[in-house]
Amino acid sequence: MEGDEEEDYMSDLFIKQDVRPGLPMVRRVKEAIQKEEKQKEANEKNRQKSIKEEEKERRDLVLKSALGNENKGFALLQKMGYKSGQALGKSGEGIVEPIPLNIKTGRSGLGHEELKKRKAEEKLENYRQKLHMKKQANEQAADQFRVRFKTKQEERKMEGDLRKSQRACQQLDMQKDIDVPKETWFWIESEEEDKKDEEEKEDECTSSDLSVSEKLHILTAYLREKHFYCIWCGTTYEDSEDLSSNCPGDSAADHD
Repeated sequence: MEGDEEEDYMSDLFIKQDVRPGLPMVRRVKEAIQKEEKQKEANEKNRQKSIKEEEKERRDLVLKSALGNENKGFALLQKMGYKSGQALGKSGEGIVEPIPLNIKTGRSGLGHEELKKRKAEEKLENYRQKLHMKKQANEQAADQFRVRFKTKQEERKMEGDLRKSQRACQQLDMQKDIDVPKETWFWIESEEEDKKDEEEKEDECTSSDLSVSEKLHILTAYLREKHFYCIWCGTTYEDSEDLSSNCPGDSAADHD
């Protein structure tokens, strides 16, 4: 037969064939892929549906279809004057569509979803409380920082006022030929005095127990009583009467 005859490799049909390297392999791969896809489609068509899938399909089909006269409940409603598409109730304020069917498909026990919901709400509430506590802690830390900063500024200001008072006291005492201050800290100590032995300082009545504010209060009172001088005004008055009548007070707050 002609079909069984061997092909003439010198004929035009054979010469016109595409003989580029690799093309036969590509064709075989494509054919294998197409064959596999067809086999999958055939398996999917011939696959037997599970009982759950069949139940779901039947249930969806029934739920999508409207109730007919064969339904006893619907027939009773019609006898009482109900019409299809009408809302329930005497005044028509009820529902129109039936209550949806909620099928439980999971294996968890009753109340499990409510428990999960409650735990999620508790977790969210705990997270909110943590955020609130963190915010309060940050605000408290900021307030404490502002207080410390303000206190530090006030301390530095008092230290400056004390040094100013010490210089004024030394100058005024020397004008009155006072060579030794009433208290050692009334004057600004020189470098030589700073280098004295610690034992001598311990024997003396030092000011280590006094705070800066206490020193400032004592020294300004001494300046007012002894020299009629107010460091806040920067003025030396003639006498105590002149001081009391013309000076606003004995502190920086009184002069503000």
